[in-house]
Amino acid sequence: MRLRLPEERPTEPPTGYKIAHPVLSHDGTRAGFTGVSLGGALPYGALADAACVYGLRHRAPHRRCDCGFHCVHDRTTAEALLCTAEHRTAVLLEVSVLGRYIRFERGFRYARQRVRTATVGPCACGKVAAALADAGWGRPGWRALAPSCGGCLRGRTSVSLAGFARLAGEGLRVVAGKGAVPPVADLAGAEGLGVPELVAEAALLQARLDWFQAQLARLGEHGAGGAPHG
Repeated sequence: MRLRLPEERPTEPPTGYKIAHPVLSHDGTRAGFTGVSLGGALPYGALADAACVYGLRHRAPHRRCDCGFHCVHDRTTAEALLCTAEHRTAVLLEVSVLGRYIRFERGFRYARQRVRTATVGPCACGKVAAALADAGWGRPGWRALAPSCGGCLRGRTSVSLAGFARLAGEGLRVVAGKGAVPPVADLAGAEGLGVPELVAEAALLQARLDWFQAQLARLGEHGAGGAPHG
């Protein structure tokens, strides 16, 4: 007797979350992603079909194989994967689960997906990322990218977040996640900051202004009480 799994017929594609490394084709004309586990050797686009990573001819996902795209139900669970050292430069993807899928307790294994949103983490220096730059590794024909601020690009091959979304197509949105507050010297580039970032900027400026005023007051006291100049 063969056990049959219950079938679901959702009115809308389920939503899932996963992490992946952004990649750019060697000629700079296409953008996509590569996985962080079994499917890491097979870069995929914003809209893609899964294939068996073992080269078997069955359709993915197969119940007796672990092929197919993978994602989790909860965004927080996917974000937690970014804490590991090898995944620090990966991006968080929000995907639509399309085609056949197998539901598990924590996520899906499925045949087809559309990446709707990619959230890019901060630059290695801590600032909000403005671009995706050459990470120093890749796959045949594909260059892996990592989040970078404008000051850390240093001539590396790079693409802006908007440029990456345009190359990937399929309506993909690429957004920058939070980063550290930039120093005072970088305030000229703060036009894109939101209210929380601007509040932090103001607090930092006020703290530095208070420190300068304290130093000026101390120097003034020393000048008034010192010996007369000859």
